[in-house]
Amino acid sequence: QVQLVESGGGLVQAGGSLTLSCTASGGTFRNYAMGWFRQAPGKEREFVASINWNGVSANYRDSVEGRFTISRDNAKSMVYLQLNSLKLEDTAVYYCAGHRRGAVAHTTGYDFWGQGTQVTVSS
Repeated sequence: QVQLVESGGGLVQAGGSLTLSCTASGGTFRNYAMGWFRQAPGKEREFVASINWNGVSANYRDSVEGRFTISRDNAKSMVYLQLNSLKLEDTAVYYCAGHRRGAVAHTTGYDFWGQGTQVTVSS
């Protein structure tokens, strides 16, 4: 069974940066597409970014395009999300997720989920 563990969340001022990391174990990481999702208080979980198995293809939600960057290191079984120019509305719990069909940077239908890491952006 695949396990995903996120790290790197924290408190940051608006305009600042954070790097989230997700470590995978228990599966063949290089086969999976990976994604990041977030859930703000009182809101539904939403797609943030995704990357296919070899890192050639990525997708972003419109509101983070140009500010966030997803990347992966298959040798380390890790996926990252670089968050730049953070805004108050980026405050949420960020979740790492894995998709068994790795060829595409999916936005839905993920199979494995981490427990989440809190990102809080202050003014």
